[in-house]
Amino acid sequence: MNVFVTGASGFVGSAVVKELIQAGHKVTGFARSETSAQAIRDAGAEVLIGGLEDLEALKEGASKADGVIHTAFIHDFNQYANANSVDKAAINALGEGIMGSEKPLIVTAGILGLPKTDGYVTENDKANNSPRSSEITALGLAEKGVNASVVRLPPSVHDLGDKGFIPFLIHLALENGVSAYPLDGQNHWPAVHRLDAAKVFRLALERAGKGALYNAVADQTIPVKTIAELIARKLNIPVISVSGDDVVKHFKWMSGFIGFDSPATSLLTQEQLGWTPIQIGLLADMELNYFTK
Repeated sequence: MNVFVTGASGFVGSAVVKELIQAGHKVTGFARSETSAQAIRDAGAEVLIGGLEDLEALKEGASKADGVIHTAFIHDFNQYANANSVDKAAINALGEGIMGSEKPLIVTAGILGLPKTDGYVTENDKANNSPRSSEITALGLAEKGVNASVVRLPPSVHDLGDKGFIPFLIHLALENGVSAYPLDGQNHWPAVHRLDAAKVFRLALERAGKGALYNAVADQTIPVKTIAELIARKLNIPVISVSGDDVVKHFKWMSGFIGFDSPATSLLTQEQLGWTPIQIGLLADMELNYFTK
């Protein structure tokens, strides 16, 4: 299959490209810079130059491919509304590029803030007030006949090279001299290793379940306090609870995310895709790889 991948040089996207090529697929990666383009070529893929706001290029890439995986996102959390708006327009452009065909479109979404059933976010729980609208946009395309499905990622997709929430928590701890958690810290986050997540994307592409929701979850429920305590121990600094205005003061832009309680399961995903996470868990990965100089 010839697969068009957005975000192909990114932390998750580069793992998806590698997974696809190893499985025998051909890949064209979407790149906004020559540096990104070269990284994609080095991985063994072809390149289409363009940015997420270049809707015609997105349509072109989708229309020429046999399937599409959308992992790109503008990770500027200080301008999250704009990033979300750009993402929505990009997804609709990709859908327009394959409208009228059965080509699969796999869209990335998040798990934080989703509704829960019996205390866990399951594949049957659909986004209502999620801070990111990619899931709703993809499902809207599916209702119009596009073969769109969604891979939901936990707040921590971890591995060497991670530049997401966990490294930022470590940065904040170093900056403030304390590792913090909100209130009692008993809100829970799920996690997945990026190599396990990459397999979910590939399997979702190959099985192409229109309107399907997949939870790429390995660690189902890790208390945020446990993450903060591990950071404190590794940095040899105090761990504290913060509340009220101190949450914003310590966590900055991340204050809008740190308080979510979103434990999640992936039982249906594992059953439907034949997927089993096999990589190291988040806490063990942090112990081994997140504090090396």
